[in-house]
Amino acid sequence: MSAKRYPMEPVTYQIRVLLRDSHPAIWRRILVRSDLTLRGLHQVLQTTMGWRNSHFHQFTFRGKYYGRPDPEGELKTIDDAKARIEDVVTGKGQCLKYEYDLGDSWEHFLTIEKVMPLDEDKPPALCLAGERACPPEDVGGTPGYEEFLEAVRHPNHKDHKDMIRWAGGAFDSEAFDLSQVSRQLQKTVRKPRGKAAA
Repeated sequence: MSAKRYPMEPVTYQIRVLLRDSHPAIWRRILVRSDLTLRGLHQVLQTTMGWRNSHFHQFTFRGKYYGRPDPEGELKTIDDAKARIEDVVTGKGQCLKYEYDLGDSWEHFLTIEKVMPLDEDKPPALCLAGERACPPEDVGGTPGYEEFLEAVRHPNHKDHKDMIRWAGGAFDSEAFDLSQVSRQLQKTVRKPRGKAAA
């Protein structure tokens, strides 16, 4: 007779989020409850990075894919609304990959830096720090972003005016507003309720 498996007590993960191939590095440091679903973590990443949640996403860990299930059933994707972070990664030093916009393929490395006791009085997700602005959506991945920055930073570049206009009038690649991100997180991320919560 097998022993009964009890659910883990939730903890807090401190995670460093690094946008792959960003030079200088575009990164965030976040705190999240371990019982948040991966879909919830997706919302946290969208808010803290500055994405607009207008493309598909997926998580990858040890050869398994997590995201929105494929309605055709061709891709073996585990529903990220049902998988909690603690079901996938459990310890310090583990790294989960998050890909946003499967066309531009923005890959983020999520490294667990610390595992700490849960403080129920704190929000389910916090952003502690970060550097540099999120690239614009649909810019063409890392190569397209580099070309975009080249045009934006040099007024004599042939595409300067077009790129500035496309970016909405201005773009500061060094900008990151921690207080604004914190306010947005308070509005978008809910505390988990029960095993099936998203």
